[in-house]
This record gives sequence, structure tokens and C-alpha cells, in this order.
Amino acid sequence: MQTIGEIFKNKPKNKKAPAYQWQDFALKIIEELSVPAFKRSAVFKICKEKEKHFVEKCLDETKELAQGEKWKYFFKLAGQNQDTRKFSTK
Repeated sequence: MQTIGEIFKNKPKNKKAPAYQWQDFALKIIEELSVPAFKRSAVFKICKEKEKHFVEKCLDETKELAQGEKWKYFFKLAGQNQDTRKFSTK
């Protein structure tokens, strides 16, 4: 038999789910591109402020073209103006 205190002590910690869809998307980008800790807040800002379609295109192009530290290339693409950014078409 376990006491109530032991039950609560051994209870697995549940991770809090993201409140917004863009937060979940930002976490996905951080994981895929191995974004360092000091730049993670910038990924959240990009996902919050830019259109999802634009950010997805930046991520896709980064995965295709970038070599080395991919997160730097992602920030370069995401930093450009959404209206003037032309993505390569294949």
C-alpha cells in the first residue's frame, strides 16, 4: 500500500501543451534545426508575427539548401520581407 503522499510524489510530470498553434510550430522548428537556447525566443517571435505559410516555406527551403548551421540560414530567410521574398519553384 502507498500513502497519498507517495502517490503524488511518484506521479509523472505532464508537460504543459502549447496554448497556441504557432507555439507548437516554433517548437518543431527549434527541434528540427537544432536552434541554440539563446535564439529560441526569436523563433517564437517569427512564428507569432509572420504568416504560417511564409515560415513553412522558409523552413522547407532551409532544409533543402542549408549546410552547416541550418538555423542561421532560416533566420536569414525569415528576416526578409514576406511580400518581396521569392521562393524557388521546382
